[in-house]
Amino acid sequence: MHAARVVIPFLTVSTKGRYGLLLMIDLGTAGPDVPVSLKSIAERKGLSDHYLEQLIAPLRNAGLVKSVRGAYGGYLLARPADQITAGEVLVVLEGPIAVVESGADDGLDLFWARLRKSVEQVFDSTTIADLIDMWGKNDPGSLMFYI
Repeated sequence: MHAARVVIPFLTVSTKGRYGLLLMIDLGTAGPDVPVSLKSIAERKGLSDHYLEQLIAPLRNAGLVKSVRGAYGGYLLARPADQITAGEVLVVLEGPIAVVESGADDGLDLFWARLRKSVEQVFDSTTIADLIDMWGKNDPGSLMFYI
């Protein structure tokens, strides 16, 4: 007889992180020299442009996006999409990556450390270009990461 598997949520990415990645994917899809307005992204993605404004400021301050003023202005990725990682975006919007541990002194510290390191490796090796590629191959509603 096999024991039932227990699903333990160990990492939570809030709407800030998820929408921030969607924002970066949208900017990367537009191309390196095509400014995109937050209003157009909000309309395409069904998001609040006010919420996107709150996300863009820390991304701009971190040097991940830049703004273009004027009638045809908007936002661009500050570097090519293949040079910005999901980890950079998530750390700016969510803070340092933390794996929720059991809190018990159960001798599993090495396991939790390995799990955190694996998550960090996926975040730091996945670029916005990779996400754009994944997005194009999947139903936009089903972008998932399995670790």
